[in-house]
Amino acid sequence: MMAPAPEVRRSPACVLVVEDEILIRVLIAEELRAEGFLVVEAATADEALSYFQAGFQVDLVLSDICLPGTLNGLELIRRLRAEAPDLLTVLTSGYSPGFHEADAFLEKPYDVRQAVALVVTLLRKETS
Repeated sequence: MMAPAPEVRRSPACVLVVEDEILIRVLIAEELRAEGFLVVEAATADEALSYFQAGFQVDLVLSDICLPGTLNGLELIRRLRAEAPDLLTVLTSGYSPGFHEADAFLEKPYDVRQAVALVVTLLRKETS
């Protein structure tokens, strides 16, 4: 039996992972890269905003809400969506406030595979 041909992407989707806890950020970034995504990592919302405003293409932002710096994750997605209304966003937090401004919410602690599956699902919906 032949295995199905892998999906070929001409330009992989770019996921911006914003997480101040380095172990979580590295784990999610590695798993997303293994799925074929380009991944940019940021430890703060300020760093993520600078990257975005420099003109780099971002297809989805996965951000913790509680971050060090001048912005939190919720303020970050509000600013990014003001510039790019169709940008896909996923917020994470140890609290479950039920933010409706993001496309999805993951309560911490979450399973990395669950987070990756959510990102894959959101990006596939967008391209279909």
